Amino acid sequence: MKVLFAASEAYPFAMSGGLADVAGALPKALRKRLIGCRVVLPLYESVPQELRDKMKFVKGITVPVAWRRQYCGIFEAHLDGVIYYLLDNQYYFKRDTLYGHYDDAERFAFFARAVVEMIEHIDFVPDVIHCNDWQTALIPTYLHCFKGDNPLYKNIKTVFTIHNIQYQGKFGKEIICDILGTPAEVESIIEYDNAVNYMKAGIESADKVTTVSPTYSKEILDPWYSHGLDSILENRKWKLTGIVNGIDTEVYNPATDKLIFTNFDAENMEGKAENKRLLQERLGLPQKPDVPLIGIVSRLVSHKGFDLVKAVFEELLCEDVQFAVLGSGEWEYETFFHNMSEKYPDKVGLKLGFIPELAHKIYAGADIFLMPSKSEPCGLAQMVALRYGTIPIVRKTGGLADTISDSGDGKGNGFRFDNYNAYDMAHTVRRAIAGYSNKEGWKTLVKRAMDCDNSWARSAGEYIKLYKEIVKK
Repeated sequence: MKVLFAASEAYPFAMSGGLADVAGALPKALRKRLIGCRVVLPLYESVPQELRDKMKFVKGITVPVAWRRQYCGIFEAHLDGVIYYLLDNQYYFKRDTLYGHYDDAERFAFFARAVVEMIEHIDFVPDVIHCNDWQTALIPTYLHCFKGDNPLYKNIKTVFTIHNIQYQGKFGKEIICDILGTPAEVESIIEYDNAVNYMKAGIESADKVTTVSPTYSKEILDPWYSHGLDSILENRKWKLTGIVNGIDTEVYNPATDKLIFTNFDAENMEGKAENKRLLQERLGLPQKPDVPLIGIVSRLVSHKGFDLVKAVFEELLCEDVQFAVLGSGEWEYETFFHNMSEKYPDKVGLKLGFIPELAHKIYAGADIFLMPSKSEPCGLAQMVALRYGTIPIVRKTGGLADTISDSGDGKGNGFRFDNYNAYDMAHTVRRAIAGYSNKEGWKTLVKRAMDCDNSWARSAGEYIKLYKEIVKK
């Protein structure tokens, strides 16, 4: 079986969030299961030169964008056993950032059409095109619109994965004629709520729709989570399923990770204590081995639960506890944590920004990891924390509900609260602090956490079942 994985970003070529991790790791896991998987993404200005040096030019083609045709250069790169196609158009992709431009509707309409057109010019005709988020959501519609009578394309099936339903690719209807160029009979597929909605088109046109966790696939049928698409999904829930993401266990491996202070594993935990000591030193915190250190690595935005944290943070600091905080985001929360670190320098260590090596050090050096999200389609941080023996505190939502179970029953791998309530969260934090004081019990919990299998191998098997199901049909 052959799969073409289409994404707007993929590690290590271009990264802005969790999608890049998925696009970098899932194809590798599929390859190990003998699935021929290749990846296609835009050739952004930000692709590192050392990766550009490994690319070879395949062919230049022209791609229809409504009434005009645009150049597309097809480049090929081989990395970790996976073939990547990077599609070049400097007008669309020579930008300082991946997203957030005035012409994103046109940029990603071009990319979606280019993915479809390039299949005629490469030595790879996929059985399945796996599309991800709104930036690639037009691919299934374009296949039906423009290649329905082409025998090369007649057996290609499509999967569309929703990584975050909040970002749907909504634009004015004027782009139908000027950018999409789709026939009139397709308007009902791509239009919703008097606007063009790329994600809605993907949901309508794909053979299967997936989300990145089973719980999230049920949550988005509820108007509170769906951002307006609940009725569309409810009518098509027969093709909706949830498959929880995995993590790259080679990148996140405390036994080999070069970004942490010292390596360790489940059988030799001395290194974790040293990582904690050196992390406390790095953040200017007193080096107290018996004080629980709670890590936060996140975008500092309200839907990640920081309104809850802000409401009870000073109460929690009355406990014998320390916090290691890394992130950036909304001014309100950046300012709040800055003020807390100034007011409580012995208890709050803060670094604002995105610092990958420090993130690894927090995963390895913290005792507890706080992730109280309002919504979380899957979440990777809680699974990375488990890998490093750092016990998560999460709210029961999305992928957090699917990967973290409460240890109160003696079997779980973390601490969990149900209601989106600051005092429920604070109570759960205090339960974790109390659990930490039981040294033998905590060692058992840490061992259980590190033994969890959140590798992509498990998730890849679920995707393979899905691919086989639609290809047989």
